[in-house]
Amino acid sequence: MSTVTAEAPPEVLGAFAALDAAVAGLGELNLAELSPALRLRALDRLEAAMRVQKAHSHSIIAGLADADPARIGGALRRVLADSLRISCAEARRRIRDAGQLTPRTTLSGQPMPPELPATACAWRRGALDPEHLRVIQEFLRSLPQSTPAPTVAEAEQFLAEQATSLRPDQLAKVADRYALLINPDGAFTDADRAKQRSFSWSEQRRDGMSTGRLTASPELRANLDAWMARFASPGMCNASDETPCVTADPADEARDADLRTPAQRRHDALNALVRSQLGNPQLGVHHGLPVTVIVTTTLKELTDGAGLAITGGGTLLPMRDVIRMASHAHHYLAVFDDHQSRPLYLGRTRRVASPDQWIVLYARDRGCTAPNCDVPGYHTEAHHTREWHRGGQTNADELTLACHADHKLVDKGWRTVKRRDGKVEWLPPPQLGLPAGTNDFHHPERYLPNGPPDRAA
Repeated sequence: MSTVTAEAPPEVLGAFAALDAAVAGLGELNLAELSPALRLRALDRLEAAMRVQKAHSHSIIAGLADADPARIGGALRRVLADSLRISCAEARRRIRDAGQLTPRTTLSGQPMPPELPATACAWRRGALDPEHLRVIQEFLRSLPQSTPAPTVAEAEQFLAEQATSLRPDQLAKVADRYALLINPDGAFTDADRAKQRSFSWSEQRRDGMSTGRLTASPELRANLDAWMARFASPGMCNASDETPCVTADPADEARDADLRTPAQRRHDALNALVRSQLGNPQLGVHHGLPVTVIVTTTLKELTDGAGLAITGGGTLLPMRDVIRMASHAHHYLAVFDDHQSRPLYLGRTRRVASPDQWIVLYARDRGCTAPNCDVPGYHTEAHHTREWHRGGQTNADELTLACHADHKLVDKGWRTVKRRDGKVEWLPPPQLGLPAGTNDFHHPERYLPNGPPDRAA
């Protein structure tokens, strides 16, 4: 049923009531009695209706994009994700799509057409689905920056027209051929290549592994090729060796016994490169600490050498990896007892941390404590739960982690309090009518039916 509140105007309530009734009526029809041809036409109508509804939702999102985050409860991507129960990545995509497919205004308030006018027109008619849109967006992103604006506009209109009659995979082939017409010599400038560079992680898999996606500039590839030529050669940086060879030339026996694939050797060489830089004083500090790994675990798991630890970036680390990493790098280890969230001690292998409180915050909060925020600890700021100007003290039990966007809410009437259970509750200004809340995103074990396992909650 519709979730539009009674405070909405009557025409809005009536429209959503009619929508709910129409959807319910369709669900009561016995379409199985229709011929296959009629069922396919009915399916086509339903698909078009869903696409039109998505276009309407984009109009709403575009309007919310201009709203003050303090009035809607935080960053729009997270508010959308929470309200619609979609991922933050999907929320970001919808915000970006809305920005390209809805009318704009200049700084002086003059109306402007959408960034993708032809695509927007077909989108509002329900003629395109998100896959069509991705093809058009990717095509336009891949064009050289020197492409004349009229040529870009003509290409966008052409692809939008083709998308109304082609499947997305067919449209992708047409787009690839059209790109060759615009840039037959494949000429790209340094700026074009720089625009495409990227690196991103997938979510960590259940086995602990992660998939990375790298689009490397020519310079990065040249640098990595030079590094791999030595450090990814047989016998070098072998993670299977008790003492991996990382400086001298490997012995012939080590080369002959190296059964790793070339891809595995490149992985180990890259790990050795990054590991060698952790704790390097020339890199400066992050939150007052050397650039290194912050690890949280329990005393039982540490002594047993089993279980999983958690880093300040939210990565799960098997305990055997934690112990091995401590033998050759400058890491910080926050150890908790098995039943409370009380720090027992802060272990340091070779380097003394200046702000010990940051280690406690990484270990205790793991990330931003604003409701459902997914920003990990490495990318947060320290926030006084009792504001400094209200007499708050810079003690570990009065500090918490907040990302930059949520931290700014405190300057706009939001407050935070530490509850008896240790959770930080975020309180919006009363006039907004928004609920208070805590964040369990970085503590998924709290959702388990039997409560958290034996680790710091």
